[in-house]
Amino acid sequence: MQTETEQDKRLTELEIKVGLADDLIDQLNQTLFRQQQQIEFLAKELASLRQQMPHERNTQLPSLRDELPPHY
Repeated sequence: MQTETEQDKRLTELEIKVGLADDLIDQLNQTLFRQQQQIEFLAKELASLRQQMPHERNTQLPSLRDELPPHY
């Protein structure tokens, strides 16, 4: 009789652990989904910024020294 009670306790504990593991997997899946959305957004932003840059590689960007404030 006690063996069945011990088995019931073990089964209940395993069910609890499986339930917690399922919740954790769902949370991780949601986190991964949000991160993938952020990666896609950032990739689009990067592509947009690259389009705004000069197309020629030889084009020199202005130096910060060329833009010194007037009091220097």
